[in-house]
Amino acid sequence: MHFDTRPSIHAHLLTMNIQHIPPIAHVAPRLQYLWPILTEGQQRQVLDRLTLRAYRKNESIYNEGERPDHLMAVIDGKVKIFRDGVGGRSQIIRVLRPVQYFGYRASLAREPYVTAAAAFEPSLIAFLPMALVDAFLGENTALCRFFITELATDLGISDRRTVSLTQKHVRGRLAESLLYLKHVYGLSVRDHSLSIRLTREDLASLSNMTTSNAIRTLSNFAAEGLVAIHGKDIVLLDEEGLQRISANG
Repeated sequence: MHFDTRPSIHAHLLTMNIQHIPPIAHVAPRLQYLWPILTEGQQRQVLDRLTLRAYRKNESIYNEGERPDHLMAVIDGKVKIFRDGVGGRSQIIRVLRPVQYFGYRASLAREPYVTAAAAFEPSLIAFLPMALVDAFLGENTALCRFFITELATDLGISDRRTVSLTQKHVRGRLAESLLYLKHVYGLSVRDHSLSIRLTREDLASLSNMTTSNAIRTLSNFAAEGLVAIHGKDIVLLDEEGLQRISANG
């Protein structure tokens, strides 16, 4: 088994309030949908080759233009996939929760990353070499179907968000983003706020608008009783209202 024991990782773990990186044998079976369809021999190879790394909040996981050489999975925490646009403005393309996979599309396409990824909050990421995944794909048709389904799902999300972010007005875009965040991360049991604390800059990036527009529109939603704002916590008070705004664009 491989463990990353560099001092910087220890610092990451202190930030995450995790005393140690969990054993690979405990993490591998958490690779939902993927682990059960591997053969016993493939599972043994995963246990031998899987590595873990902890990331601080906002730390980069990979950058646009880099070589894609690993399948990645969010074990704990939250991750954003984004791309820098004109004038340095970044656009968040999608967000990820445990246990979701990322970083493999570019490798399957034999091209560099066209996006970047960073941790929204302290996160634990699993890495499996794509060379090993490629070998598995030649042996395991169920694994091929798994990745086809994953890619098709991501493409559907991308298609819907492309239309929404380019054709809807700012109110429709922000309403859709709030509902999207609820769909991905759910609500806090404590106060029913979104289970993610976004900066207004990240919320704007997710909604394809300026930060000032995001702040103003969110304040309008609060005044209309659609949401309640407590610092970075956002409570969805009227989801049906937000859905109508999103649907009307």
